[in-house]
Amino acid sequence: MPDNNIALTAHLMRRAGFGASRAELEDQASREYSDVVEDLLHPERQSDLEEDVLKRYNLDLTYPDGLPVWAGRWVWRMINSRRPLEEKMALFWHHVFATAWYKGEHTPSMISQIDTFRCDGMSDLRTIFMGLAKDPAMNYWLDNCENHADQPNENWGRELLELFSMGVGNYTEFDIKEASRAFTGWTFTQPIPLYPFGHHSSRFEYVAEDHDDSEKTFLSHTGPFNGEDIIDIVADQPATARFIARHLYSFFVADEPQVPAWNIEPPNDPNTVDALVNAFEENDGQIVPVLRTLFNSEAFKNARQKRVKSPVELVVGVIKLVGTYKEPDPTEPLPALVSATAVMGQQIMNPPTVEGWHTGHEWIDGGTLNERVNFAVNQLSDATKPGIQDLLSRVEGTLTPSDLVDRCLELLGPLEVGDQTRSALQSYADDIGEINVDSEQAREEHTDDIVRLLQCIVASREYQFA
Repeated sequence: MPDNNIALTAHLMRRAGFGASRAELEDQASREYSDVVEDLLHPERQSDLEEDVLKRYNLDLTYPDGLPVWAGRWVWRMINSRRPLEEKMALFWHHVFATAWYKGEHTPSMISQIDTFRCDGMSDLRTIFMGLAKDPAMNYWLDNCENHADQPNENWGRELLELFSMGVGNYTEFDIKEASRAFTGWTFTQPIPLYPFGHHSSRFEYVAEDHDDSEKTFLSHTGPFNGEDIIDIVADQPATARFIARHLYSFFVADEPQVPAWNIEPPNDPNTVDALVNAFEENDGQIVPVLRTLFNSEAFKNARQKRVKSPVELVVGVIKLVGTYKEPDPTEPLPALVSATAVMGQQIMNPPTVEGWHTGHEWIDGGTLNERVNFAVNQLSDATKPGIQDLLSRVEGTLTPSDLVDRCLELLGPLEVGDQTRSALQSYADDIGEINVDSEQAREEHTDDIVRLLQCIVASREYQFA
């Protein structure tokens, strides 16, 4: 089995999912790359997760009040889902359409929003924008519940155009005002108060008598527009296809400048972004053809270690590597997963602002790097974990120090490292010397040495990149 097939498949699974075990990689790499892509693009081919047992061991999941356990349940899905791209796209839209719990403190609405992203995230732009416009969490987050016919509130209309669809420079202040008027009367049902019954869900509600049904002019279109009409116009704009295409490139291919700079900073790879835009325009805004174009592009295939892993990607990837959180276990609490990403700068379901998280190298500072390294090293400290046992079983035969470094780098990636990192790893392996692990007893004798080398690798600079 050629190493380049393993490397390419590992790259695909890190980007279109959250990584994979070595056994999964070898199984996938035995197939045509395009076939693996198609399976990812069609999550319905795989059964969804069964969560009944998870709820039995996490009783907080029987009622939607506590955010940490529900956010943890989402991370658990990322770890275990047989539909990894479905979860990855939900995370993508959560970043683009950043909505935070801290304003409304209403967990059911956040759960519902993520479920909507999971359900609609690979459909088409109109469906996705419509679901967002009718989402109670977004409605409250951007004050559209305060958007009345006689007193418009422009917050939702502004962010729909600026941060969610077209980007700065592709609309006017007048367009914002007209869009906002079109969404008057779009609100949500008031849920039962928290006390003493606990949280209850909410749903979209249209109040016709609170809607401004007079004529409006939006992006050169004129009519008595309602919100649906605005969504139709926005979803059909070339600027929208380009804006979302650039988001997809930044999320799946390589780090881009931050969104506020996009109206003055061109894409790093304009040709690939153009190809994604063309795929949008040729397929009426459908997401799957765009992702197919992206994952099969040479730009994607050659973009290994070109993105800093987000905290969620790092945590989920490490957990998948060590093989824990597979079955419900009281010693593996779901909130701990969220706490781990939060201290690294990414608390899911609770982004800092409507702008979402700043990505790329902005994930890294002195504090967050320390948390990232400590998490990975600590997770690999216990050689009894099933994933580590599997890795150890794949270190076989008589190995020189250089061979041992190469094998461990291959098993943890495959991962390419620079000269400085290679030198440090080689120095440690030289201290171990040549080893022979052709028996279970011999492997046990060298377990600590191999585990420490694996820990050195996940502590490296290169491991921070996807």
